[in-house]
Amino acid sequence: MFTQELTNAGHVRRFEIRSEGAEGWEMRVEQDSALVRCQRFTDWHRVERAVTRATLEIAELQNAGWTLRTATP
Repeated sequence: MFTQELTNAGHVRRFEIRSEGAEGWEMRVEQDSALVRCQRFTDWHRVERAVTRATLEIAELQNAGWTLRTATP
């Protein structure tokens, strides 16, 4: 549903929000394959807010020199 990956000096930060079917949605943030944050949502409005927060965090990282790249599945 939402996947963005950024790189900087050999490091990778990945943001992913995916549907978990009847369980709702899961948001994962990973850095260099280590899980930094994981949240589950059952309310679509919370998912929308999570996407907004992730988008803002991605913009901040880009301003700090991180490069957005196409994420691999």
